[in-house]
Amino acid sequence: MAGDRLLELGAGTGYTSRWFADRGLDVVATDLSPAQVERCREKGLEAHVRDMYDPGFPDESFHGVWAMNCLLHVPNSDLGSVLVGIRDVLVPGGLLQLGVWGGISEEGLYQDDFYQPDRFFSFRTDDDLKQRVAEVFEVVSFDRLTPGDQTDDRLHLQLIVARTS
Repeated sequence: MAGDRLLELGAGTGYTSRWFADRGLDVVATDLSPAQVERCREKGLEAHVRDMYDPGFPDESFHGVWAMNCLLHVPNSDLGSVLVGIRDVLVPGGLLQLGVWGGISEEGLYQDDFYQPDRFFSFRTDDDLKQRVAEVFEVVSFDRLTPGDQTDDRLHLQLIVARTS
């Protein structure tokens, strides 16, 4: 709906944030990288250097949160508190769209990472991820997607839509 406020976590260069803004949403992009935040700003977006552990916005500031392929870098031990922080910035009935790679239970530096140095990943089984999200949100839907060009056949994309109460 036009005018709804959306927070994107891990916005990178702002490609998705720009897409949402072009469709009438009031988007705020966040990323840990100052260089990526600058790229977002060059696209005309409101953007801030923030991490997922402290979004840094007042409670009930957003109607939705878009978190695509960023929460997979949060250790299992921290995921609950990160989800609570996301919930707190959402209005009652606000939506979280979460997408992460998973399907296996494995944490640590991902040896097959194409970035250097290798990054930390926390892959979760479908049931584990759904349960962790359900502890903080009402899970509206869960889907899994396996792209044809997938290089690690143990993994698939886990997509969750969740709502605050």
